[in-house]
Amino acid sequence: MSKVHTVSTTASDPTVAAAAAQFLSPVVLGLEALTVNGKQAHWHVRGANFIGVHELLDTIVAHAGDFADTAAERIVALGLPIDARLSTVAAKAGTSAVPAGFTQSDELVRAVISDIDAILVDVKAAIDGLDEVDLTSQDVAIEIMRGLEKDRWFLVSHIAA
Repeated sequence: MSKVHTVSTTASDPTVAAAAAQFLSPVVLGLEALTVNGKQAHWHVRGANFIGVHELLDTIVAHAGDFADTAAERIVALGLPIDARLSTVAAKAGTSAVPAGFTQSDELVRAVISDIDAILVDVKAAIDGLDEVDLTSQDVAIEIMRGLEKDRWFLVSHIAA
């Protein structure tokens, strides 16, 4: 008769898991909001730069979703849940700079940059807060910052003189 072994879902220290969730949860929620608001911008962009901005926004939305998934899965891998339901995302994200209707590309680009800047505040807080707590979770935040800063640069390049 074989013996059944139960394996814990995580070998993590509960303090580490709690810290990772504390710092990464706002990042997940901000990125989920960027996914929705970026798609809103994608659908409503107008102007001479339509094709370039329209396609770039699709890429940024895809990246935001991937980054959110990475951060959320880190929290879950440490044994804690993440609440990224629409109502939770809306409560955290507040008001987006992205307008509701058709908008010229330059204005939409500035709005998405503003939304990214708000997320970067939370990402930087995660990097700083996780520095002496959990380097693996910090690495997740660093990778998200690298990607968001690159996406931000691409957007800024569309409106730079």
